[in-house]
Amino acid sequence: MTRAVVISLIIIALSVAVTLYYYPHLPDNIPSHWNAAGDINGYMPRIWAVSLIPVITLLMLGLFVLLPKIDPLKRNWPAFRKYYDGMIVVFVLFMSYIHMLVLVAGLGMDYNMVWFMVPAISVLFYYTGILLGNARRNWFVGIKTPWTLSSDRVWNKTHRIGGKMFRASAVIALAGMAFGEWVIWFVIVPALFTAAYTVVYSYVEYRRERK
Repeated sequence: MTRAVVISLIIIALSVAVTLYYYPHLPDNIPSHWNAAGDINGYMPRIWAVSLIPVITLLMLGLFVLLPKIDPLKRNWPAFRKYYDGMIVVFVLFMSYIHMLVLVAGLGMDYNMVWFMVPAISVLFYYTGILLGNARRNWFVGIKTPWTLSSDRVWNKTHRIGGKMFRASAVIALAGMAFGEWVIWFVIVPALFTAAYTVVYSYVEYRRERK
């Protein structure tokens, strides 16, 4: 068991402990969905609202542990394993943070979800950029197109630029908070553009390599 997994299990355990402590004080139905403006527009029975995210996080953690073991290109994982382990911890912290926001909403605190989520998403984007910039060719982590998976050169070039673009997307998302209700577009548009651009970029680089 790696240190990242141990840290992640501790974070999940603390999240569950906090939930159990406050569970008797929660109403029967808890806010579970927010619209793009950050306002509550959906509720869920208490038991499901407080258990869904921890269960999903635990299942995802199990998947993260499994992937390096079943990848046909597992020989490449040691080159970026420390960044992958860091991503595991960042993801678990991100999910636990969302869980705490749901719990706080259930306890009656009124807040705008978007304003609390954007900084967390920015951190997730930024570290994703770090991981991408250091990832080596594999079947599970990164920008997986037929062209990146066919060439180490195309993989490395695509991931270097993809990493920079994701880090830039994180900064743009944070800057978008200065634009009030438009902030959601500063999160979505750069991420979608980065995804589309890197796919096209990998194809172009592969064609250049073939020529």
